[in-house]
Amino acid sequence: MEQQILSHLNDPKQLEKMYRTNKVSFKQTFSNLYPQLKGNTLAEFWNERLNYESDEISWGTGKDLIFVIIASLLAGVVAKLPAFLSISDDFFYPRNIGFIVFPALIAYFAWKKRLSNGKVVFISIAILAGLVFINSLPAAKESDTLILSCIHLLLFLWSILAFVFVGEIKNNSDKRLAFLKYNGDLVVMTTLIVIAGGIMTGITIGLFEIIGFHIEDFYFQNIVIFILPAAPVIGTFLIETNPNLVGKVSPVIAKIFSPLVLIMLVIYLIAMLSSGKDPYKDREFLIIFNALLIGVMAIIFFSVAETSKPKNSMEIWILFLLSAVTIIVNGIALSAILFRISEWGITPNRVAVLGGNILILINLVLVTAKLFRVISKKENIDSVGNAIVLYLPVYVVWTIVVTFGFPLLFNFQ
Repeated sequence: MEQQILSHLNDPKQLEKMYRTNKVSFKQTFSNLYPQLKGNTLAEFWNERLNYESDEISWGTGKDLIFVIIASLLAGVVAKLPAFLSISDDFFYPRNIGFIVFPALIAYFAWKKRLSNGKVVFISIAILAGLVFINSLPAAKESDTLILSCIHLLLFLWSILAFVFVGEIKNNSDKRLAFLKYNGDLVVMTTLIVIAGGIMTGITIGLFEIIGFHIEDFYFQNIVIFILPAAPVIGTFLIETNPNLVGKVSPVIAKIFSPLVLIMLVIYLIAMLSSGKDPYKDREFLIIFNALLIGVMAIIFFSVAETSKPKNSMEIWILFLLSAVTIIVNGIALSAILFRISEWGITPNRVAVLGGNILILINLVLVTAKLFRVISKKENIDSVGNAIVLYLPVYVVWTIVVTFGFPLLFNFQ
């Protein structure tokens, strides 16, 4: 995007088009370019426009609000389908929980970014394929492939959301990083909305309790079930209409938690050695270990994605050390799963974890190598972001394999 901004710097119409296509990415790129553009009248105008902070919250247009309200209500209706259609909760929610929120988010971005009819049809077919496939799997009480397929289906829908957000399959590092940043912002905003909703729920139930009305069951079954799916949709709407609302919070959280997670991880590894527990024989411990690995990976990714300005050397060193320690964690998890396969044979769960760990290890090594080159002043921080986003399609392919291939490959075990 840098080259596009520079080449169209004196073309107001094209700059406006680029800005409306991807506001977050445009602002980040322009902020990086602005120091070398000072003195240019149009650049000065855009700098003031992008950095102007209003005291008021923008609520978008009337069409925006109507779309968000309808999408939120539809998400709530999907969440209530088991009650409407007398479907078993145990059957419906594990298979369809992703279809409660993701289609609403996908529809929102498809509408905002004005995707072509061809792309909309492709997206619709992909979602429908996932919906039909997951609900046609045998309803076995103990099926590892069903559980794996349900979990990875969420990642599959997340991948579709990423495609809609970026708007194209070909690599666009700025847009892919903007998508990762959006995810970090959405976590923060949704958490705030849920906390506020929880406080309101407690107050409402308490007030009615005082006057003798016990509304707990009604409230949770008919109000909360609509509010929870609406939270990410409303959060997305607020992020898109007010980029500065969370834009300054997420980077601060990333800066605070990166060193804390690094310290925690080192202490945890030392404590693990002295505890006598290990992931080689304890299956539950291995699951927790892998969850820790994924969580740390997410922090590394979001820490890189959350920057619009070059990071200082201390931040780079923290990310480098965190990545290096995470490689050690990944190595332990990988050796543990190989040990379990050699001792007790191949199962769907072990193959899925093995594949995921190998992919994460390769990605971590690439990111760590880039961070080292940044420390050595051979590359800039943008190369780290590129190493992350260029690898994302690999995760998408693995997600599709596990979601749709494993149940057939392992005969629905």
